[in-house]
Amino acid sequence: MKNSKQDTTLSEKDALQDILDCEKLLMSYYANALLEGSCKPFRKEILKNYMQNADTQFQVFEQMLSRGYYEVQPAAKMLIDQNAEKFSKVQKQISAV
Repeated sequence: MKNSKQDTTLSEKDALQDILDCEKLLMSYYANALLEGSCKPFRKEILKNYMQNADTQFQVFEQMLSRGYYEVQPAAKMLIDQNAEKFSKVQKQISAV
């Protein structure tokens, strides 16, 4: 049986989600390459690509957000303050070592 176009076409939301997922995966690959890179020119190029990819990922995210496809829940101030205090303590412990 032949698939119809409707069966094989992604909705706009699904297409944007797929692009966002790919951009996130690509960012993780660039991050790993940056960590493993052993020469400055290579690391510089990877970092440039990483930053470009981060911009693209954020643009896709903004498009999804503007279309109502991605919901962001604001964090409660108390939760932000608790996490800031927690990481401040960890930073002080690391600095003391």
